[in-house]
Amino acid sequence: MNIRHLKVFITVVDTGSMTNAAKKLFIAQPSISQTIKEIEEYYNIRLFERLSKKLYITKKGEEFLSYARHIVSLFDEMEEKIRQNSKSGILRIGASITVGTCILSQLSSRFIHNYPNIHIESVIDNTMVVEDMVLKSRLDFGLVEGPIHSEDIISKPFMDDELILICGREHPFREKPYITLQELSQSDLILRESGSGTRELFENFMASKGFSLNIKWVCNNSEAIKNAVISNIGVSVISKMAVENELASNKLFHIELDDIKFKRQFNIIYHKNKYITESMEAFWNLCYTEQRR
Repeated sequence: MNIRHLKVFITVVDTGSMTNAAKKLFIAQPSISQTIKEIEEYYNIRLFERLSKKLYITKKGEEFLSYARHIVSLFDEMEEKIRQNSKSGILRIGASITVGTCILSQLSSRFIHNYPNIHIESVIDNTMVVEDMVLKSRLDFGLVEGPIHSEDIISKPFMDDELILICGREHPFREKPYITLQELSQSDLILRESGSGTRELFENFMASKGFSLNIKWVCNNSEAIKNAVISNIGVSVISKMAVENELASNKLFHIELDDIKFKRQFNIIYHKNKYITESMEAFWNLCYTEQRR
């Protein structure tokens, strides 16, 4: 057993077949099959069920995969750390849409000022995608606003946030001092896509109060959602910090809900087996100080 065995296994899982893995790794398919066989014989387990010429990972295979991903990740980190000093290298950060749009750039700017030799690679997507990439060691950590579902992820809050209801200049809600949840549930809603932390929080809250949603338009881009509300397609629930400029210029309007606040926290997430580097800790410290600014 060596690191090559683990990398081959991970590639078979990620590509869905031994043929695809062989193409990606530029090696012969029989070598892929032999490597998988060697792992299975070494541990006396079956990694895949082979049904109708398709591979289906087994329960033991999934357990082995979790270890394999992080052993390979630790190996890659070791290689990078040994070859470079502690103040150089690459930091792979994932951010959900709200965090990525509103605060990631200023956090990165301050970090790069302190660590000019560290290169940041960022991915901005919804919370579900960022969580999955952290689980697969494709990111060092994530900054997200949504709930985390995997028990293998550690989540630490670093900033408070509030979701607010917004409408455009021509919407009838603008003339009301507040609206009820009943009125909100019956109005045309513009929401983020499934997998968004903002949407999950809002949907779960409304469901807990017994209300369904009248979703008119779905989009994974905050700027597009704001423009749709300005165009009076419907109303939306969005992070207050994402619409500060539009509220100040009276392009959008904050509509109060009847004695209800949507409070939440932004969280740093990382895999429980992740090796925490000096640069990761330095970035996290910036996140914690951002709340106090």
